Amino acid sequence: MPDITRVVDVIQPEVFTPYTISRTMELSALIQSGIAENNGEFDELASGPNLMANMPFWNDLTGDLEIMDDKGDSEPGSIGSDKDIARKLGFVKSYGANALAGLLSGDDPMKAIADLFAAYWNRQYQGVLLSILDGIFAATNMAEKVHDITGKTGDAALISGRTFLDANQLMGDAKDLLTGMMIHSATETFLAKNDLIEYREESQGKVRVPYFMNKRVIVDDSIAFDTETGASEAYLFGAGAIAWGNGHHKDIKETEVVRNGLSLAGEDILVNRRLSILHPRGIQWVEPTGGLTKKFPNLTELSTGTNWNRVYEPKKIRIVKFMFKTN
Repeated sequence: MPDITRVVDVIQPEVFTPYTISRTMELSALIQSGIAENNGEFDELASGPNLMANMPFWNDLTGDLEIMDDKGDSEPGSIGSDKDIARKLGFVKSYGANALAGLLSGDDPMKAIADLFAAYWNRQYQGVLLSILDGIFAATNMAEKVHDITGKTGDAALISGRTFLDANQLMGDAKDLLTGMMIHSATETFLAKNDLIEYREESQGKVRVPYFMNKRVIVDDSIAFDTETGASEAYLFGAGAIAWGNGHHKDIKETEVVRNGLSLAGEDILVNRRLSILHPRGIQWVEPTGGLTKKFPNLTELSTGTNWNRVYEPKKIRIVKFMFKTN
C-alpha cells in the first residue's frame, strides 16, 4: 500500500510562513505598482505590542517672511507636529487536507500550497484595501479629494483623457505624484474601446500591464459598477500612498497544522494567520466609541467613514477618488 502524504509531513512553518508572505508581496499589483509600500519600519509597526500604530509627522512650516536688517532679532516660529494612526489588522484562514489533496502529490507540495495561500491573501488584501477606501472617502473631511462628474450629461459625465485630468487636478501642483489607478474591468474595456488603454509588456514579456494616461492600471471587479447607468469609480494613487506592514508576534502561530481527530476519516487542517497594517498615509484611524465587534476590525468597520479622519494636508494625501460614467 503506497504511503499517504499528509499536510503535516510537508509543511515546515519556519519556511512556509516567510515564503508565503514574500510570495504575496511578489504577486501583489499594489506592491509592484508602488501604490503600497512595504518596508522594515512598517513591519515593525505591525509587530508592536499595541492594536494601534502611531506614525508621528511634522506639520508644514508657516508664517510670513521677515525682512533682513542690521538691527533687531528674528522671531522664531514653532514647528508643529501631529500623528497618523494605523489600525492593526488580524486575519486567519484554514483549509482541510481534502481541499489541498491535489497539491500533495506535486514535486514540491509545500511550495505549491504556499503559492495557493499567497494568491488567496493577495486577492483578500486587495479587497480589504477597497473597504478601507470606502471608509476614508466617507470621512467628513475627505470631500475635497473626490471628483464626481456622474451628475453631468453627455460626454461631460464620461471618463476620458480630459475628465481624468480634472480628477488629477485635485492634487494641484502635486498631481505628478499620482502614478497608478484602480478600476473595474468594464471601465478598462470602455477605455480600450476608445483606444485610451496602452498595454505594456513587463517582466520580460511574461506580463501584459495596462496603462491609462501613463498611469499603471490595476483591475478589480470589487469596485462598484452600475451595469444600467455605467456609473463607476476609479481610485488614483501616488507611490507609497498605502503603508503595508507584515507583523509577527511571539504568541501568534502564523502557520500550524492541526489534526482533527474527531473527523471519521481523520483530517489535517492547515491554518494561516496574518497580523498586518494596510494604512492610507495621512488618514488617521479613529477607534469607535463603543469599540469594535472583535479585537480587529472587520470589513464593515473598515468601510465606516466615522472611523477615519484626515490629518495630512489634502495635497499630501496621495489618493483621489474619481466618479464617472461609461455610457
